[in-house]
Amino acid sequence: MARFLSNQLRVLLAGLLAILPLILTIGGTVWVGTLLFQWAGPGSAFGNIMAGIGLAFVPSPTAAYLIGFLVILLCLYVFGLVVSSQVKSGVVAFIGRIMERAPLIGAVYGLLSRFLGAFGKQGSTDINAMAPVWCFFGGKGGVAVLALLSAPEAVVVGGQPYLAVLVPTAPVPFGGGLLFVPAQWVTPAAIGAEALTSIYVSMGMTAPQFLEPHAAPDTGQIHAKT
Repeated sequence: MARFLSNQLRVLLAGLLAILPLILTIGGTVWVGTLLFQWAGPGSAFGNIMAGIGLAFVPSPTAAYLIGFLVILLCLYVFGLVVSSQVKSGVVAFIGRIMERAPLIGAVYGLLSRFLGAFGKQGSTDINAMAPVWCFFGGKGGVAVLALLSAPEAVVVGGQPYLAVLVPTAPVPFGGGLLFVPAQWVTPAAIGAEALTSIYVSMGMTAPQFLEPHAAPDTGQIHAKT
């Protein structure tokens, strides 16, 4: 009887694990949609702004909200065209200069700009700001940790050059521990920030898709002892 119940429980867990990614995807999508509706829905402060834009054209509140939403999308699209063109550097520099003049907002804007800018780098092999790197604790051959380089400039700690790296946490990579490690322990990772995020969110399961697999003889699966 105990064996029968154990087998049924195993089948139940297998089904749960198979459908869990779908449940999490739907749940995450619903959560994000609810959050966006609260921030930009018809009854929100931003939604009232969009409705105010549309009320200049139509009297209906619902139609006014939709028109305002389309106007905002059009403005974002035009701004995206400007940023994607040859004047990108000038526009970004101009906005950066304006934002940096604000004492507190400027610091936050600069940090977010550097962090989000890392997601546009694909397969970079240089040590850039907020770029994915490998940290070999104890030197080459030691424990390898996939991290983000917080700043390319080294600082002096105990008379030796150290680099600030952010070691994310799985499965939510936005956070983690800020560590100062010897500069010789840090090596550029030939992947983009999106790949790093995917590896951490999947808790390492997608690592073979982005990292070079090891062609070793098949020694069998590793099973945990129960």
